[in-house]
Amino acid sequence: MSGRVLITAGASGVGRAMAEAFDAAGWQVWVADVDPQRLADCPSDWMTAEVDVSDESAVAGMFEAIDAKWGGLDALCANAGIAGPTALVEDVSLTDWKNCLSVNLEGAFLCAKHATPMLKRQGRGAVLITASTAGQYGYPNRAPYAAAKWGMVGLGKTLAMELGPHGVRCNVICPGSVEGPRMEGVLQREAAAKGMTRDQVYAGYASGTSMGRFVEAQDIANMAVFLASDAARLVSGQVIAVDGHTVNPDPKL
Repeated sequence: MSGRVLITAGASGVGRAMAEAFDAAGWQVWVADVDPQRLADCPSDWMTAEVDVSDESAVAGMFEAIDAKWGGLDALCANAGIAGPTALVEDVSLTDWKNCLSVNLEGAFLCAKHATPMLKRQGRGAVLITASTAGQYGYPNRAPYAAAKWGMVGLGKTLAMELGPHGVRCNVICPGSVEGPRMEGVLQREAAAKGMTRDQVYAGYASGTSMGRFVEAQDIANMAVFLASDAARLVSGQVIAVDGHTVNPDPKL
């Protein structure tokens, strides 16, 4: 199957890997991102939009543009997210808490809110929400991020119930630790918070999986393309970890 896909935060990291994987599978790609420089680096045959997913008017305008250009949408990858602060809960500011939930949870909600009328109208399609294993286990020193990701799992489960009667599926992908700049920032901040080295923290995260390693952005992208395809036509309401099998979300080294 090929079709029309929107990927938020699609100009770098996991989102960029998703966009490239959908493109390679023959899909038309629309990438939304807050960074105009990254958007400028996207292939010329991709549609792009500079959008802050926590801004409803901007999100609504993007979906109006998609409907005008494409006449519909076959898959939404609600992938935008930020890491949030690394701190004990008593040290997290309300501003940082709200910002983390606004981009991660509210961003996914707003994209789903404005995508579903198109998907329901055509009677088919898929919504994919990128959450995290933090939304399955929780993580110390990451309360805003974990809370947002747990909320995204609940959102995905609810969307599957609401959209299933209309032929639309919704699944939640939960990446583990993904190699890349964002995780590198998490490692550095956690090392500082715990009085450890970056390499010690990295080893701790890796040792918490039975496969003993981080995942690559391509692993997440491959799962997204599968879940959006007809090969997954009866897969809905699922929370699927791509994490090398987390066995201990908080290993002590």
